[in-house]
This record gives sequence, C-alpha cells and structure tokens, in this order.
Amino acid sequence: MKEQIDKNNLPAHISIIMDGNGRWAKRFMMKRSAGHRAGATALRRLTERMNADGFKMLTVYAFSTENWKRDDEEVSYLMGLMHEYIQQYINDAKKNNVKMTVIGDMSRLEPSLRVKIAQLREMTADNDGLHLCIALNYGGRDEILRAVNKAIAGEHSSPLQETDFAKYLDTVGTPDPDLIIRTSGEMRLSNFLLWQAAYSEFIAMDVLWPDFKIEHLYKAVAQYQSRERRFGGR
Repeated sequence: MKEQIDKNNLPAHISIIMDGNGRWAKRFMMKRSAGHRAGATALRRLTERMNADGFKMLTVYAFSTENWKRDDEEVSYLMGLMHEYIQQYINDAKKNNVKMTVIGDMSRLEPSLRVKIAQLREMTADNDGLHLCIALNYGGRDEILRAVNKAIAGEHSSPLQETDFAKYLDTVGTPDPDLIIRTSGEMRLSNFLLWQAAYSEFIAMDVLWPDFKIEHLYKAVAQYQSRERRFGGR
C-alpha cells in the first residue's frame, strides 16, 4: 500500500544509492550476477512507475569508480549488463518519454558502450517525462577533481564562485538532489554526489535494492515531506 503524499510537493530530484544486490543474491543462494540482474530489473520497474506518477528526476548510483576493484568476472558481468539494459532503454526511447543521461568518467568504458550512451542521450534529449540519470564509473571526489582540472584548463581568470564551479561538474544544468535514498540500511554516501548533496535530505531504508518498489519510494517521500528543510540557515 502506497503512503499518502502531497503530489504538489514532490522532490524535484531524487537520488538513490542502489545497495544490496549481492546480499539479495546470497539470501536466495544465487550468484552475485543474479542479484545485479534483479537490481537492473528493479530500476526499470521503478522508472516506469515514477514516470507515470509525475516525478521529474531520478539519479541512480549504478557503478562507482571504486567498483573496478571487484572480481574481474563480476565487473565483466556488470559491464555486459550495462550494454544490455542501455540497449533496452534505446529500444524504448520513443515510447516511454523518459529522458536519459549518464554522468561519470566515460574514458574507462569500452568504446562500444560509450557509443550506446551517446546514442541514448541523443535519442531521448527531447523527451519531457522523467529524467533518469545514471551514474556510471562515477565518484564524487573524481568528479570534483575533473571539474577543478576543467576550470584550470579553461584559465578561469577570477576567483571561482559556487555557481561558476558547478558549471564544470557532470551535473551541470540539473538541480541538486532534494532527497537521497540508500537501500539495504547502510548509512553512508559512498562517494556519491558529494558536492551536490550538501543540503539533501538523507533517508536509509532497510530493504535490499532488488526488492525496492514504488511503495518504498512513496514511504521515503512521505518522510521527506514531513521534514522542515533549513539549508543551514538556522
């Protein structure tokens, strides 16, 4: 059963740290790869419902810069899964009206995957439904360092202001997240959107990502709407 929420006061931007695929697989005595596939399915299911329910933007943490440290077989499977699901989003680009973007350092990804990502961005650029942003080979510290180097390379002539610096980030042109949800009950950001999360509301939910449904999202949004956001003012 979904929580009752104020549809006129939805968070403009929700971000989710999708955690718990491996533990979900272990619970059912499956390989970790089965957990990752179930997690990808959960994202597609949630995206469809959020789009239908009028949410505007969702950013998800799909693969971090630290995830390369995992077992080679698992990393290879994850990259293959990225290929498969991005192709599915390409196939659905016109019928579901979802806008798709990807943030992170694309340089380490296979050229064929980068081509698919560019194709997905182009095909969905004019869609005006939910904006789904996938953080892929993304790390908050890495993003900030890349932004600093862009500013240096651009020979920014005056002291940088926050608004100036934000133009060099991967997320340029998008609002900072109002609400960050982490599944599996963990209580940390794990190097996710460090600059953008300065005044985000944070909610940890004790549900593994493959089991996350629209009802869980509504519960988090209801909790978000019960809070008073102060942005450090008092």
